[in-house]
Amino acid sequence: MTRFLFLILSLALAAPAAAQFASEAPANEDGGERSVVFQSSETAAETEPQAAPQPKQPANEPVRIYNSGNVKIIAVVNGELLSSTDIENRAKAFVMSTRIPFNAETKKMIIAKVIQSAIDEKLKLQEAKRQGIEITEKDIDASVRHFEQSNNIPAGKLKSTLAKHGVSMDVFREQMKSDIAWIRVVRKQMMSDGVITDAEVEEGINQSAKDMSTPKYMVSEIVIKKANAKNLGDLVANLRRDPRFELYAAQFSESPSASNGGNLGWLNQGQLTAQLDKKVLSMKEGEISDPIQIGDDFHILKLAQIYDPQRDKPKLPTKKEMRQFMENKRLEEVSAKHLHNVRQRAVIELRN
Repeated sequence: MTRFLFLILSLALAAPAAAQFASEAPANEDGGERSVVFQSSETAAETEPQAAPQPKQPANEPVRIYNSGNVKIIAVVNGELLSSTDIENRAKAFVMSTRIPFNAETKKMIIAKVIQSAIDEKLKLQEAKRQGIEITEKDIDASVRHFEQSNNIPAGKLKSTLAKHGVSMDVFREQMKSDIAWIRVVRKQMMSDGVITDAEVEEGINQSAKDMSTPKYMVSEIVIKKANAKNLGDLVANLRRDPRFELYAAQFSESPSASNGGNLGWLNQGQLTAQLDKKVLSMKEGEISDPIQIGDDFHILKLAQIYDPQRDKPKLPTKKEMRQFMENKRLEEVSAKHLHNVRQRAVIELRN
């Protein structure tokens, strides 16, 4: 199934396209470090998922991970330290920015995600330095002003806004510095790959046109390894309360699709494994499945939309739209591949 159909149907049907997360989001490629989600020492038999309950929304907890005043070293990344203070500050920033509740159901996922992201933050800054890319305080100031404007925060008020959530302005600026640095690393890499040609754009449009005569299913996934699977019913309950499935997938899924919010694009019948395919065909639009075990993985599926060629008449994208889509896709691919390579070269020691 060509990836370009996703663009056509998203534009023409106003489909809920997968949330486009920054290219800095790590792709869980084979061989790379993965988030440790739902840590469990239980056996596979003990982690069989049960039908997800529908409990009331649990109360949020204060973001407290480590004992105050007792600073610990959490990780060493190519000789640079990450402390418990670093992780706690970043956890507060994560909860503030994503609005994912911090409670008994989510705290282990959030802590694991924040530790991995903090490690990646170090790696990105180190890689930018290795390539001679310098990020100035003026660069960060400009990014802060843009963030304030995008989030309707009065100019100069971000620091006090962060303080209300217990988030350090220094930590926020360091995260912005890492984002800016990585964008420049990736763009530098892309320049050596050449530009997308008119012929490639035309081929993309032609391939898309050929694949619009059969029903399609817009599917997203969250994949959790069996070794890490615990409280999956709680996760599904959260997903059914919170409409931001793609956000949870981007943060917690252990599949390469996490870099795209778990979105698998528009699928034809038969493209998934038989068990998953059968489940998708039985689902209604907007429905979220119970966990489905396939080998060593548990899959949670969301059926966002169904495309019926007899009912829906999408238009082909323009050349400009196709080119932008292809450039964004290349940016994501280059980012994921380069971060994977940086991780593979790194010396990372996890503690505590």
